[in-house]
Amino acid sequence: MSAVTAALTLLAGNAWASGGQWGYSGDIAPEHWGSLDPAYTLCTAGVNQSPIDLTDCIKAELEPIKFNYSGLVTEIVHNGRTIQAKYTAGSTINVNGHTFTLKQFYFRSPSEHLVNGEQFPMEGHFVHADPDGNLAVIAVLYSLGEENAELEKIWRQMPVEAGRGAGMASQVRADHLMPENKEYYRFNGSLTIPPCTEGVLWLVMKNPVQVSEAQVKQLADALQHPNNRPVQPVNARPILE
Repeated sequence: MSAVTAALTLLAGNAWASGGQWGYSGDIAPEHWGSLDPAYTLCTAGVNQSPIDLTDCIKAELEPIKFNYSGLVTEIVHNGRTIQAKYTAGSTINVNGHTFTLKQFYFRSPSEHLVNGEQFPMEGHFVHADPDGNLAVIAVLYSLGEENAELEKIWRQMPVEAGRGAGMASQVRADHLMPENKEYYRFNGSLTIPPCTEGVLWLVMKNPVQVSEAQVKQLADALQHPNNRPVQPVNARPILE
């Protein structure tokens, strides 16, 4: 099992029952991750860490992401660190001729990525993997506005206690939680959770999607803490747009 696949498995589990003692406050907050476990060294020592502030982007002819989404959300899980949606197999994206399969998506509040210093109230991460365990994550930024009808279907089933899951009573497609205009920023980064493994392809949607203040509050109330890793140094990485 690759390091990224192992981290994906950890994220999918119950944070309070599956080991890996890290979190978002106190002695296990993000600034301490690198010293909590030898396996987490990259959280401190890595030079291509995520998230970042998307500034000074380089204009490039980025090929459109080719979506082949056909599945639906099957279960919503409150794992103590995020609200995660499990997805049926078979939905893919193609990026520059490389195919990745959607595995899951989950939510951060406030956003992990910033755009020219601006933070958003919520962010969704749609995690894709290829057969070798390489990851491509589509990040969607959510701004305050009208209630999001597709998100509301998920929130209706959201468990309020860590370690609980709920089956879906409504049909929800991942692409319906994304902007219609799918222009994006692209950069190489890392997982935003321990072990902070690098080599993750990040595709951050440029156009935010609206959610209501009540929907953001419902996520915050369920988690009872912010679950965003602070932005990391960009260093020498190009950010393409």
